[in-house]
Amino acid sequence: MAVSKKDVEYIANLARLEFSSSEIENFTDQLNQILQYVDKLNELDTDNIEPLSHPVENVNVFRDDILKPTVSRMEALKNAPEANDEFFKVPKIIKVD
Repeated sequence: MAVSKKDVEYIANLARLEFSSSEIENFTDQLNQILQYVDKLNELDTDNIEPLSHPVENVNVFRDDILKPTVSRMEALKNAPEANDEFFKVPKIIKVD
């Protein structure tokens, strides 16, 4: 499948781009070179190749999910500037008019 100057002009119009005639000629040549390069893939024998969802087999490197002791409520609240037995005390920021 070859790209013509008319195709490049149509695509440029859709993208709201304006090009000079030399730029259109250049883009036409470049697009045809790209299509020729991609067309080389049709020369490969892919009959015995299974389709892949990812080209590289990656294994996640997550750490093991190990249950560890957490910070107690009292430890978390001991460095707070103000706290009651259960919560941090913070200034009120919502004003009701």
